[in-house]
Amino acid sequence: MNPTPCSRASSELAEPLAGTAAVARTWLLVEQPGPWGAKALTASHLDPETGRALDRAADGTGVRVALIRRPGRHADLHRPGRHRVIVAHTAPGATWMRTAEVADPAELTALDFAALGAGSHGGFGDAHAGPPVIAVCTNGKRDRCCALYGRPLAAELASSGGLDVWEITHLGGHRFAPTVVVLPYGYAYGRVDSGHAKDVVEAARSGRILPYGCRGRSAWDRPGQAADLAVRAMAGEDRAAAVTVTGTEDVPGGWTVHVAHEDGRAWRVAVTKAVAEPPRPESCGAVPGTPVRMQVTTVEAVPAPAG
Repeated sequence: MNPTPCSRASSELAEPLAGTAAVARTWLLVEQPGPWGAKALTASHLDPETGRALDRAADGTGVRVALIRRPGRHADLHRPGRHRVIVAHTAPGATWMRTAEVADPAELTALDFAALGAGSHGGFGDAHAGPPVIAVCTNGKRDRCCALYGRPLAAELASSGGLDVWEITHLGGHRFAPTVVVLPYGYAYGRVDSGHAKDVVEAARSGRILPYGCRGRSAWDRPGQAADLAVRAMAGEDRAAAVTVTGTEDVPGGWTVHVAHEDGRAWRVAVTKAVAEPPRPESCGAVPGTPVRMQVTTVEAVPAPAG
């Protein structure tokens, strides 16, 4: 008998989503048709040495590299072709998305990854002129839930028209499948259906986020993601650019996260490291465990400076 899919177990346990998004200030997405292995940068029809070089170049820079492909059949006959590249920086106040095509993804190893992570595209490509990009995790070689639930979602979204939909190799959090990330803002969502995904994209068109099903903004670390969403819920703020995490401090048992609003308001948010009970598999086939989750305990307004 097949074990219960990890996403079903997580859903039945009502595991919180906040503070579970992948951490990346900048996303570098490289189109690569065909099959993907579990570690797709080195297990796909992308040259594995190029994949290793991209992985090394991105390490420690705040750039996350992933492969993407259009929904549908994934036959790749190794014919010469051009690869679409999407680069998106997700920090509030400095958000941008650029696109280009390259004949050989090895060209991308010459990019200044430190600058990309810091928010400078250096003139790469052209400004993205289309709708927000929605990327759906579909890599069944990493986890069967991503293929089982992600691929039908991606196909349905693509068939509806008017959306810039891609399949992506890995977003983390298999047990929250289907999972998506919306660029350029970098907000990730879990347990997504097609209606929810369309609402998320419509909100992003006008620079807003939807709190329902939101895992967090990839520009922030995990405590920052949880704090950002907690402040937004308290303040009733859905504009993507309005709230910024200005710092995270380690404290015994957790973190103090500093959050600022564009109107001058500020908050101190206490986030603790909690353990998800009872045990559940973090991915299909894994031994049940107790994943760490971010728990917001207090949101305290910071008085404005006198004078």
